[in-house]
Order: sequence, then C-alpha cells, then structure tokens
Amino acid sequence: MRTMILRVQWLVLLLVWSTAWAGNGALPASVQAALRQANIPASHVGVVVWEVGKPAPLLSHDDRLSFNPASTMKLVTSYAALELLGPAYTWKTEVYTDGSLVDGVLTGNLYIKGYGDPQLTLERFWLLLRELRSRGVREIRGDLVLDQSYFSLPAADPASFDGEPGRAYNAVPAALMVNFNSTALRLTPVSGGVAVYADPLPPGMRLVNKLQLDNAPCGEWRDRIDFQWLPGNGNSRLVLNGNYAAACGEKSTAFNLGDASVSVADAFRMLWQESGGRFTGNWRTGEVPASAQRLVVFESPPLAEVVRSLNKFSNNVMARSLFLSLGAVKNGAPGNTQKSADVVRDWLARKGLHFPELVLENGSGLSRIERISPRSMAQLLLAAHNSPVFAELESALPIAAVDGTMKSRGKDTPLAGHAHIKTGTLEGVKTIAGYVFDQTGRRFVVVFDINDTNAAAGGAAQDALLEWVYGGR
Repeated sequence: MRTMILRVQWLVLLLVWSTAWAGNGALPASVQAALRQANIPASHVGVVVWEVGKPAPLLSHDDRLSFNPASTMKLVTSYAALELLGPAYTWKTEVYTDGSLVDGVLTGNLYIKGYGDPQLTLERFWLLLRELRSRGVREIRGDLVLDQSYFSLPAADPASFDGEPGRAYNAVPAALMVNFNSTALRLTPVSGGVAVYADPLPPGMRLVNKLQLDNAPCGEWRDRIDFQWLPGNGNSRLVLNGNYAAACGEKSTAFNLGDASVSVADAFRMLWQESGGRFTGNWRTGEVPASAQRLVVFESPPLAEVVRSLNKFSNNVMARSLFLSLGAVKNGAPGNTQKSADVVRDWLARKGLHFPELVLENGSGLSRIERISPRSMAQLLLAAHNSPVFAELESALPIAAVDGTMKSRGKDTPLAGHAHIKTGTLEGVKTIAGYVFDQTGRRFVVVFDINDTNAAAGGAAQDALLEWVYGGR
C-alpha cells in the first residue's frame, strides 16, 4: 500500500513538473545553443510542440504572442480551401465569341474569361488553344478580349513589398493569368561567357544579356545579377547585368512580367501562331457580353493537386489566387481580399477556433502585416489532423530531405523523411510549421516562428528542434 501511495505521489509530481516545464518556455539545450550562435534572442521566437491527441503541448515558448508567419500562412489558406471548396474543386477558363465561325474563319471577337485558375501554365494554356483549334477555329478576324472581372483588386505596384518588382514572388494575381505571369530564365556557362534562355519570350520582348562569367564561388548567385525590365510598346527589353560564377553550372530562375493581361495577350499571340492559327487583330480587356456564344470550357487540375504545387514550392501568386477564389466562390463574384478574409474567419469560428490575433492580408504570407500566434497555428494543424481532408493537406507539405523547400534540410540525419514541414522566409522572418513523426511513430505538430533581424540564420535552431522532436528528447 505504501509503495502504491509513493508511486501515485511520484506520478503527480511528474505531471506537475511536466506541465510546468511545458509552460515555462524551456527550450531544448540544442535549440538554445543554435539561437545563441545565430545571435537571436529567445524572446524573439515562438515555439509549440504538441503531440496529436494530447490535451496540452509538450513544449511551448511564447506561443501566444503574435508573429509574422511568412509563408506558413499558406497553411491557413490551403486548409480552408480544402474544406470549403473540396479536394476535387476545379477552376474554369472559358472561351466565347460574339461572331460566327464559317470554314475555320471566326468573324468577330474572341473572349477569354478567367475564374482565377492558379495553375494555368504555359503548357496548359497551349492545351486550351489546341482545344479551340480542334473546334475548327483557324483564323480570328476580330479582337482578343480578356475578361478579368471575376476578381476585383485595386491597382498594385509589384515593387511595393521589397523594391524587387522583377522577382516572381511579387507577381500580382489576376482572374486570368498565364504561367504565374512570369518567364523562366535558364543560365548556363559557355565558352567565353554566359548563355541565357527565356521561355516564354513574349513577342516584342528582347533579352539583353550583359552578364560576365567569373570564377567566384556560386553562393547566392541570383543576388549578383541585376535584372532590369524596360517595358515598351512592342519593344520591351529584359536586361541582365552583373556576374555569374562558372561554378554554378546551369541555374534557372523566374522573372515577373508585370501586367497579367499583357502577358496573356503575348502568350496567346505566340502560341496561336505556333499552332498554325492566324490572328491580326488587337487585344483589350473587357467583359463577355451576355449574347456571346461559348466555345470552350477548360478546367484546371483538382484543388488537391494545386495545393501540392502551391505548398511544396511556396508559390505566392498561386496562394493569393486561391485566397481570392474563396471569397468569390463563397461570398459571390467579384472576389476580393476582404470577402476572403471574412470567409476564413467564419470558417474558423464554425470550427470553434478563435484566433483574435489573426491578421489576413492576402493569404500567402507575402505580407508585413499578416499575423498569427504559434499556438493558433498549432491548434489549426491539430484540427486539420481530425479533418477528412488531412491526407490532402499533409501530402502537400514539403518532406524533410526529400522535396520542395525542405529538400536540403535534414539530409543525412535520422529526421530525413519523417517530417512534413511548411517553411516561411521574409527579411527578418523565418518560420516552420507542420508534422513530425518521432522514432516511435507518434505524430507531433511543430511550430517555430522567428521574427528577428538575424532570422535568416535561424534555420539551424529550427532543425535542432525537429531533430529533438524526432528522437533527441
């Protein structure tokens, strides 16, 4: 009997100690050491480690504070979309005419109406035009009219976020957008210089390559190149200045082309001509008239596939399009950010999730004002684990040492392949959020937010926490 009483007392003391330890913010020694090495104060980080199915976190540190989550905010958008729209949801792109088609000649205007397809790549836009050709259209004697009315957005300057308008992540969403409104640039060393290829290279755009090849280490190679976009009426130039290291071998990057409608029109001209079609008219934006005849309905891949591309590679313009689609579908077109934020907040409330600190701007994390606490993010991920769409959400997250933005993290460690983690990075922000299996097969939700001027150096501390969760406790 005495032995049983002592055992109960010990278990009570152990429970009290564990609860106090979880709430007092004691970070693992390896994490503390990595933070000191990066010169990041512990007061500038928020951490939650919470085993699925448990009533309280195993570890919490400043988890109720509001942090800028960077791209981990995409988890909120993705989970909401999977539940509200469904994993099989698809976006339409429609083609109409107000004229007549006789012997392959379309006499009248051609209208293309977008509904926010986040994955209307150049290849898929070619398939859309190929389908139009299969309907017998060979020549268009009229104008191309692009209908962007499904979204309503104020005019936006892609340079406003960080002064880098040419970076692909700064592309502004549109209801009709092709290839993420960007062109892919491939750079490769050649004898005596650097070869640069652009795909697509829109009509009227000229690539001016002034890069110099050198023997410097590869490192942050993109930062050594100055991309200058000089738009013009049929005479646009993309000028590349700077240096490129031979040690880099072949690299690729993407460049934001600016106005989405211009890019769609350019892609249409290029692909229509390549397919053997003829078009000599002009283009403009406008709405499809009620009397127009629909020629083609082209569907996107399902949402479950889209969120994989969106999260694995942290595509901002895809996330912003998805966020806008939530508002347009659930609160009526045209979609805007306020409608979408209202939809997400209502959805959270219905799930019993109350995040008073939550700030939503565009749903992608490419924001200086979006906020959520580590605890709220952890509660969201715990709720997702009990959702019918959990398999689709987890499979969309990068896997440590395997793919996406986690491909180079956790290599040659026991953690490899055992963590599905969304990453986030902005200047002064470095975040992770997702799921980790420990070595006994238990699943944990892990959130680690860093908001500090030295945040970029915080990856080692985050990796130390992931390894600790896997097996170092």
